[in-house]
Parts: sequence; C-alpha cells; structure tokens
Amino acid sequence: MRRFSIGSVLAGCIALVLTSRLALGATDVGQSAPPLTAVELDGRAFDLGALRGKVVVVNFWATWCPPCRAEMPALDAFYRQYHGQGLEMIGISTDRPRDRNDVVKVMQAFVYPAAMLGDAKTNGFGAPETLPITYVIDQAGIVRAKFRPDQMAVTQAGLIAAVQPLLLHK
Repeated sequence: MRRFSIGSVLAGCIALVLTSRLALGATDVGQSAPPLTAVELDGRAFDLGALRGKVVVVNFWATWCPPCRAEMPALDAFYRQYHGQGLEMIGISTDRPRDRNDVVKVMQAFVYPAAMLGDAKTNGFGAPETLPITYVIDQAGIVRAKFRPDQMAVTQAGLIAAVQPLLLHK
C-alpha cells in the first residue's frame, strides 16, 4: 500500500487547481489574448493572430442562452457602426455540432461573423467560464475588457466605452 504525506497531497491539490484554472481558459484583462483560429459559418478562416493592428471583439455564446441572445443586437449594431473604423468581431457559438443549423438560423439576423467552437482549430481561450463572455482585444493583442453578465453585461454604452478609445489610438 502506498502512503502519501499530507504535504504531498496538499501540493497535488494546489497543482490541480492551478492547472484546471489554466485549462478553463481563464483569460483576464491585461493579458495577451490567446490564439484563436476557426472556420466561420460561411467557410472563411478566422485567425485572431492575423488581426494584429485591429481591435477585435470575441463573443462566446449559445442559442439556448437568453443573456447571450439578449446582447446580440447590441453587438451587431456596434459591429455595423465601427467595422469600417478597424473593428473586427466574431461570435463563437458553444452549441453542439448537431445544432449547427440553429446557429446558422440565429446568425441570419446579424452581419458580424460567427463560428462554432467545435470548428476552432486553435482555442487558447479554452471552454468559456460562463456564457455569454466577451473579450475586447486591442491592436497589440492585449485583452482590454471582459464582459460577463454577472459583472458587466454587453451594452452599446459599455462597448463604446471599452472599444472607442482603442479605435482612436490606431
């Protein structure tokens, strides 16, 4: 029978907590945005790293999530208004692959690009810690804002406050 000391068990638990936090994709404000590449619903490639020099909004959502659906019109209006000024955006649906048709149907009402999380070739963000969750990434690839419904939900005013100053500093 193998015996473990309390210290080794405690060290193992701490290591597990730290690595599970990293595995969940905990990306915080002030950190470099992790890599993200995916195939958009229309077949085009999305590569966050290739968008350096632009401000990028990355929104994780799902069709079954009421707060996600509630903020989508604000995201769409913001994209329509600022896309020509250097803003890029992608909605990453966390729906199951078998629900792809539902995702396509929802996105027909919006002009910003979307992809399925399952179609991500690289996802350094990991599994979202909550839904919806939205990241604002500056031209240098640094996360400058993080919107979560339990802290700061996406609104037109919130997007303007977080993104407009970044667009002015091109």
